[in-house]
Amino acid sequence: MTDSKYFTTTKKGEIFELKAELNSDKKEKKKEAVKKVIASMTVGKDVSALFPDVVNCMQTDNLELKKLVYLYLMNYAKSQPDMAIMAVNTFVKDCEDTNPLIRALAVRTMGCIRVDKITEYLCEPLRKCLKDEDPYVRKTAAVCVAKLHDINASMVEDQGFLDQLRDLLSDSNPMVVANAIAAISEILEATTTAGTVLDMNSSTVNKLLTALNECTEWGQVFILDSVANYMPKDDREAQSICERVTPRLAHANAAVVLSAVKVILKLMEMMEPNSDFITTLVKKLAPPLVTLLSAEPELQYVALRNINLIVQKRPDILKHEMKVFFVKYNDPIYVKLEKLDILIRLTNNANIAQVLAELKEYATEVDVDFVRKSVRAIGRCAIKVEQAAERCVSTLLDLIQTKVNYVVQEAIVVIKDIFRKYPNKYESIISTLCENLDTLDEPEARASMIWIIGEYAERIDNADELLESFLEGFQDENTQVQLQLLTAIVKLFLKRPTDTQELVQQVLSLATQDSDNPDLRDRGYIYWRLLSTDPAAAKEVVLAEKPLISEETDLIEPTLLDELICHISSLASVYHKPPSAFVEGRTTTVRKALPPRSGSVDSPEAASAPSPQHVPQPVQQPTVIPGADSLIGDLLDMDLGGPTMHQVPGPAPGAQMPSGGAMDLLGEGLDSLLGPTQPTGVDMMGGGGMSGLGDIFGLAVSTSSYVSPQEVWLEASKSKGMEVSGSFSRKASQVAMELTITNKAMQPMGQFAVQFNKNSFGLTPAAALSVPSPLNPKMSSNTTLPLSTTGSVMRMDPLTSLQIALKNNIDVFYFSTVVPMHVLFTEDGEMEKRVFLTTWKDIPAQNEVNCTINNVHSADTTTQKLRHNNIFTIAKRNVEGQDMLYQSLKLTNGIWVLAELKIQPGNPDFMLSLKSRNTDVLNGIQLSYEAILRS
Repeated sequence: MTDSKYFTTTKKGEIFELKAELNSDKKEKKKEAVKKVIASMTVGKDVSALFPDVVNCMQTDNLELKKLVYLYLMNYAKSQPDMAIMAVNTFVKDCEDTNPLIRALAVRTMGCIRVDKITEYLCEPLRKCLKDEDPYVRKTAAVCVAKLHDINASMVEDQGFLDQLRDLLSDSNPMVVANAIAAISEILEATTTAGTVLDMNSSTVNKLLTALNECTEWGQVFILDSVANYMPKDDREAQSICERVTPRLAHANAAVVLSAVKVILKLMEMMEPNSDFITTLVKKLAPPLVTLLSAEPELQYVALRNINLIVQKRPDILKHEMKVFFVKYNDPIYVKLEKLDILIRLTNNANIAQVLAELKEYATEVDVDFVRKSVRAIGRCAIKVEQAAERCVSTLLDLIQTKVNYVVQEAIVVIKDIFRKYPNKYESIISTLCENLDTLDEPEARASMIWIIGEYAERIDNADELLESFLEGFQDENTQVQLQLLTAIVKLFLKRPTDTQELVQQVLSLATQDSDNPDLRDRGYIYWRLLSTDPAAAKEVVLAEKPLISEETDLIEPTLLDELICHISSLASVYHKPPSAFVEGRTTTVRKALPPRSGSVDSPEAASAPSPQHVPQPVQQPTVIPGADSLIGDLLDMDLGGPTMHQVPGPAPGAQMPSGGAMDLLGEGLDSLLGPTQPTGVDMMGGGGMSGLGDIFGLAVSTSSYVSPQEVWLEASKSKGMEVSGSFSRKASQVAMELTITNKAMQPMGQFAVQFNKNSFGLTPAAALSVPSPLNPKMSSNTTLPLSTTGSVMRMDPLTSLQIALKNNIDVFYFSTVVPMHVLFTEDGEMEKRVFLTTWKDIPAQNEVNCTINNVHSADTTTQKLRHNNIFTIAKRNVEGQDMLYQSLKLTNGIWVLAELKIQPGNPDFMLSLKSRNTDVLNGIQLSYEAILRS
C-alpha cells in the first residue's frame, strides 16, 4: 500500500485529531500521525501548532519515526525557536546512541537547524562525532562543520573545528576525506581568514590523490577541484600529479572527466611547452572530450561550452578531431550553434575543403538562425585561412544566387568583412551584390551594402544613384544605416566631386538639421566643417587606409580566458563569464588565475614581439628609485646664486597661423572644392579655418590636462611676509610648476631664485625663476617654472615629495610639497595591444591593486579626460552592459603601469585595477585617477 492515503483526508478538526493521535500510547498510531503531519507540511498546510506534540515523539527507538520528526523539526525550528530548544537534549543524547545511523542523523539535523540558540549546544556533540569510530558519522560531521560555519563562522574558528576538519584529510576512509575536502572548499569560498589553517601542501595533496580512486564520483569531483587550486613546487611535482589524475579521464561521469581536464590544463602551464610529457598529455586529453559528445544534448552543450574554452587555450588538443563537431540533423539548435563555433576555431588550411562543404550544406537547412550563422561562418573561414578565401567567396556567391532573402543578407555582411581583410582583390563581385540591393531589409545588411558602395564608389558607375535610392527614406532608416550612408556619400563626393555636390548637400542637411540623433548630427557637423575648410584633410580622414580586420574577432580576452580555464566544469565555463559576474551573496570573491608558464620571460618587452621597434621604450624596467638610507643632500648647502638651467625652446618669434572664414557648405561655397587650388593649412584646435567648430557644437573643445588647484605651500607668517602658492601641470610634454608669489611684507622683495633637493623622479628647474624685481608690498606675481627630470635621484617618502629652497633678498626659505603623479605621465605611454596583453599576464597577481573611485561626475568623457593626461585606452569591451577599459601609462623614469577600468552605465562608482612591476607607484597612480575623473 502506498503513502498516498496520508495526503487524502477530509476530516474536520484535523489538527485536533492529529494532536490526539500524536499523544497516543500506541507506537504504530503515533507513527501514522507523524506521517500525516509531514504530508500536510509537504502540501503547504501550517502544522506548526503541533510542534510540542511532534517533539515529544522524538523519544523513540524507531529510526523511521525519528527521521520523520527530525524532518519536521528542520522545517519549523526557525519559526518556533523557543520550542526547538526542547529538542536539544534529545539531539545530544542521540549523538551518543549506539546506532551510528542515529548518531549521524542527529548531528546532520542539528546542523540544518539554523537557530542560534541551538547552535551553541551543537559544539560538543559535533566535536565527538568528528572523532567517532564509525566513518559514516565522521563524514556527516565534516559536512556539518561547513553548515555551522555558514551560521556562525567565528565560533567554528574559535572552537578549533577547522583543525579537526584538516585532520580528517588524513582519515583512512576515502569518503570521509572527500566530505572533509568538500567542507573545506565551501569554507574557503566564504572566508579568507580560514586560508592559513586549511592551506594545501604537497602532503595533503598526496593524501587526497590516494583517496581519489576509492571515492564516489562526487567525492572525486571535490578532490579534483581542490587539487586544481594547489600550486606545485616544481615541474616534477606537477608531472606526478598529472600522472595520478590522468586515469580519471576514463571515468563514466562527465563531471569527473571535466574536473580532471581542468587539473591537467592548469598544471600543463607549469611545464616546458615542447616537452614529450606535454605531447603525451595532449594526446590523452582528446578522446575523453570526444566521448562527452555522445551523451544526451544537455550534457553535450555543457561539454561543448567547455571545449570552446579549451580550443581557444590549446587548439592542438582537438586539431585532428574536426569531424566530431560536424552537425547532425537531429541536434538541438543550441548544440548546432556551439558545434559551428568550435568548427571554425579548428579550421585550418588542411581541413578547409571539408569544412566549406559542410557549411554550404548547412546553409540550405530550414532553421533560419542556424543558416545565418553558417553563412557567417563561411566568411570567418575566408578571413582566417587566406589560401581558401577565393573558394569561400565563390561559395558565398553561389548562396547569393539562391535568392533566399536572409541568406543573401548574411552573405553581404560577411563579404564586407572579406573586403576589409583582402582589399582590391575580390571587388569584381560588386556588380552581383548590387543586383540584390532591393531585397535588403535588415539594418546590418543595408549598412554593409552602403559601406561597399561608398568604399568602391570609383568602380561603380551608378554609385550616386544607388546611394540616392537609400537616401529617399533616410529618416526611417536605422541609426546604423544613417551613419553609414552619411559616410558613404561623403566618400563618394571626395572621389567624384563634380557630379555629387547636390547629393552631399542633401545628406548633410538631413543629418544636421532634420535629425535628433546626437551621434548622427555630430558626424554630420564634423564632415561639414572638414569639407568647408580643408578638403585635403577631409580626404586624409575619410579616405584613410583602413587597418586589416583580425582573424578572430570573437576570442575571449586572454586574462578572462585563463580565469575561465580555472573554472572548467562549473557554471562559469558554460556562461563564459567569471563567477563574480553572476554569483551574488558572496562576501569574498577570489579571482583565480593559471600558474605562470614555464620559461616565461621576466620582462614584458622581451615576451611581446620579436622586433624592437614594437617595444615601448625604454627596454629596461628600472627599480622605482635608487634607495638611500637617509637624505644626504642638505638644502642649506645649496648654491642658490645661479643654478645651471636647461633652456626650453619656445615658438619661433613672429610665427603666425593662417586664418580664413569657414564657407557655408549648405550654401553656395562648394565650387572652390572642385578646383585644383591647394587649401591653406588649418589650426585644428584654435583659430584659422576651424574657428567655427566651437560654434557648430555650441561648446569649447577642451584638450588640456588636469591641473590641481593651487595650495599655499609657504605661509607669510613663516617666511617674513612672502607667501608662496602653487600647483603642478604638464605642458608641451614637460612638467611645469605654477607659482604665485605674494609680498605681504612692508618692504619690496627681489633677487628670487629656487633650488630643489634630490627627489624620487629627478625633478630640477629647467629655467631660471622669472619673478619681476622688485616685487612691491601687497603685490603678487604669477609665474610658470618649467622642470626637467634629469636631476639627481633619491628615494623620498612619500614617493613624490619635493623639498624646495626659495631665496629672495631677505633670506632663504625651505618648504616641501607633494607632486601629483599625473604630471609625470609621458606622451609615449601608449602600448601596442599585444604587448599590453602579454605584459598584463606576465605581471604577478600580487602586484595588482584594486580600488573603487566614487562619485565620478560624467562617464561619457572618461576616455578623453584620461587621454589628455597621457593615460591611453588600449582596448575596450562590454561585458554584461559593463564597459571595461584597458589602459597603459608610462612615468618619466620609464616605469610602465597597466590599468583596467570598469564602468557600469548609470553608476557613479568606477572599479579600478592597477598592475606594475613596481608597486610603489600604484598608490600615487590611484590618487591621480581619482583627481582626473572627478575633475
